[in-house]
Amino acid sequence: MRLLHTMLRVGDLDKSLAFYVDVLGMRLLRKQDFPDGRFTLAFIGYDDEASSTVLELTHNWDTKNYELGDGYGHIAIGVKDVYAAAAAIKAAGGKIVREAGPMMHGSAVLAFAEDPDGYKIELLSLDHYNA
Repeated sequence: MRLLHTMLRVGDLDKSLAFYVDVLGMRLLRKQDFPDGRFTLAFIGYDDEASSTVLELTHNWDTKNYELGDGYGHIAIGVKDVYAAAAAIKAAGGKIVREAGPMMHGSAVLAFAEDPDGYKIELLSLDHYNA
């Protein structure tokens, strides 16, 4: 068994794709409209679905926003340099909601970005994660 994808419901698919593709550097792997169900699925990731876990962005055409609830945490992305990644996200117009730096109760270096729907994305140092 392996983890295939995580699904996020998004209010504006174009804004979400711009964030994940243009700001975070993912690729749009496939996109399909389902007119009878009035929704679109877009699969995005850093590698193809056969070898990597990806994100499924679900856009229900008649829903403009969602309540995130208090059970959702975040998506984590491993990066070589958290400080540089956070700076690049800001330079590309992305929103950093926790600046890069050491974790309060640990030694991991991390930062948090936020996508257009308010989902949090943790940037975590690969060096610490793989240690």
